[in-house]
Amino acid sequence: MGKLHDIKVVAFDADDTLWDCQTHFDEVERQYCQMLSPWADEATVSRRLFETEGKNMPVTGYGSKAFTLSLLENAVNISDGEITARELMRIQELGISLLNLPGTPLPGVRETLEKLKEKGQYRLVVFTKGEIMDQEGKLLRSGLWDFFDRVEVVSNKTTRQYRELCETFGITIHELLMVGNSFKSDIEPVIKLGGRAVHIPFHAVWAHEVTEEYDHENLTVIGHFSEILDLL
Repeated sequence: MGKLHDIKVVAFDADDTLWDCQTHFDEVERQYCQMLSPWADEATVSRRLFETEGKNMPVTGYGSKAFTLSLLENAVNISDGEITARELMRIQELGISLLNLPGTPLPGVRETLEKLKEKGQYRLVVFTKGEIMDQEGKLLRSGLWDFFDRVEVVSNKTTRQYRELCETFGITIHELLMVGNSFKSDIEPVIKLGGRAVHIPFHAVWAHEVTEEYDHENLTVIGHFSEILDLL
């Protein structure tokens, strides 16, 4: 995918695209596994947490609060109800700590957004999934809010949500460029619709976002956020 000349809206994923998120979740899970070590090894705790999250997602959705609920449920199940109220409170505190992530922009993010904003050629939007207060809080703490024309937080990112995003801005899918770290959520739905996407892989990937990746004529993979400027 070469230079893009007909793009009107550039949409950015938030977690692990604009700022680091997954490494904080991984650290919480590491501490969580240590707490449950009297009942199961780390691999078992993580596997059963993954299963619990998958079961709960259709009801709880995504985000720190949903993750915390799964942490608590999984702890009770793995310990067969033996875990104490004090230990459950500690697990809750671990989960709630994720609601205060700093949202520090990743290298090149602020500078790139500044240049795109100054250019004035595109409408810039945050398009992310999760819990609205959680995502808005990170965006506010990041100091990036004013670069965006709109912030959209959705329960999931499927082809339907991308169609609705285009309808919101009155554009076709060919006038949208999606930028994100998750092939499953940020890339594949867009290219399936015929749109274009920029994939910026992050060093940590949430297990529920792992999927088969492939090349596509409408997809560009870059190693640094600032490389977006070479395409626009």
